[in-house]
Amino acid sequence: MARQVRDAGPLGLLGGTFDPIHFGHLRLAEEAREALQLDQVALIPAGAPPHRDTPQSAASARLAMVQLASAGNDGFIVDAGEVFAQGPSYTVLTLERLRTQHGRARPLVLILGADAFAGLPGWHRWQDLFELAHVAVANRPGYAPHGRRWPATLSQELDDACAGRIATDSTVLRQSPAGKIVPFDMTPLAISASLIRDLIRSGHSARYLLPDPVLDYIGLHHLYCKN
Repeated sequence: MARQVRDAGPLGLLGGTFDPIHFGHLRLAEEAREALQLDQVALIPAGAPPHRDTPQSAASARLAMVQLASAGNDGFIVDAGEVFAQGPSYTVLTLERLRTQHGRARPLVLILGADAFAGLPGWHRWQDLFELAHVAVANRPGYAPHGRRWPATLSQELDDACAGRIATDSTVLRQSPAGKIVPFDMTPLAISASLIRDLIRSGHSARYLLPDPVLDYIGLHHLYCKN
């Protein structure tokens, strides 16, 4: 049975290749939900990510792993829209679809890591993102403390786009449907999907880096093994 989507408050959006999904992804989603007072977080596996190499597992398998990983947490829902869409998984197209689905008034909050945020000017129609959603930027503690500007490593174009948008109080996310940029601290976990794939490929254990049901699915379907 599909988990019920609540529609009372801000909806967080965490996209990714999830090849495979692991505890770093899940902890980020959970900390964002609490820190930003989000009603739920939608996990959105990419179908054909335009900014990355082709995923090593099929979109259907990555979707199944996300569903297994999020089971039992009512604060998470899974959005399969990018998996079944035609063409590249551009974030702006996903936000347009979700804006139509959830209406013009509901706050949508795109959750990005600091590195992804810094690279926004390379994204398709990136300036339109702020008209469709708020942006929450996850920072390692001490890298972008609340109430301070991001380091000067941001491009001038992105720095200009941030002007007047940065807020330090997450309650602003409930006051409008889109347009604010809110930093929040995350717990850094040294887990990566590439590490997990390498461990499995080399015959080593990846247990305790990702949920057991996901690891069992990988084993059952012989994902990431040597050809």
